[in-house]
Amino acid sequence: MRFDVRGHPVYAYTGSRAFASDRPTLLFVHGAANDHQVFALQSRYFAWHGMNAVALDLPGHGRSGGQALTSVEAIADWLRYVLDALSAQRANIVGHSLGSLAALECAARYPERMQKLSLLGPSAPMPVSDDLLAAAARNDHVAYELINGWSFSAEGLLGGNRLPGVWMLGNAMRLMERTREGVLSADLVACNVYANGLAAAASVRCPTLVVVGERDIMAPPRNAKALIAALPAVETVSLPRTGHSMMTERPDEVLDALRGFLR
Repeated sequence: MRFDVRGHPVYAYTGSRAFASDRPTLLFVHGAANDHQVFALQSRYFAWHGMNAVALDLPGHGRSGGQALTSVEAIADWLRYVLDALSAQRANIVGHSLGSLAALECAARYPERMQKLSLLGPSAPMPVSDDLLAAAARNDHVAYELINGWSFSAEGLLGGNRLPGVWMLGNAMRLMERTREGVLSADLVACNVYANGLAAAASVRCPTLVVVGERDIMAPPRNAKALIAALPAVETVSLPRTGHSMMTERPDEVLDALRGFLR
């Protein structure tokens, strides 16, 4: 699906289903140096089970045009513009990592547009190491290597994908390597400087699901505790033996958590 948002082309995967105004809408918002592909299983499932599943490419990512947005607040506002462009009065939003912060901020800023909010691998704050920020600013490939190494559990680093022949780390690396210069740096800076997470959580008025990976190094579960405590109506799911790339390591478990919450 292709459409325009404030003069820039946007691409979204819809599970090969046309957008229909009479169905509830579900936005999927990816993390740093990713695109819609990380939600392939989850978005396709909901697309064929009664919802408009819209797995977005953020500006400057994947097949979307424009420049990468440099703050969580700007991405949150952009999500509101996406809803306007789709003529969707209200929506459910699922966000992962950077996308979880943007979804959280959007829900706090525009409560009248939200139905349910799902945060995958969130952290508030979401600090980024100086070495990783510096490598990303240099467009140094080592930034991708650090992220890839930190995004999977020890078990995931050894393999274990349920589809024979699928290399999780290799696929994740190829996806990040397709990112345009400067995009990863913009994404990581946006994560690092975002300071409104707890205040935004306290302002959310819709039901919220938080999914954490027990072995997440990029966004450790302990960094989500204050966020969870601040949310007024929250459900939590903890995935054992799972790192930050939970949609890759535990795709069925992530889908099951979303199905139970959004049902």
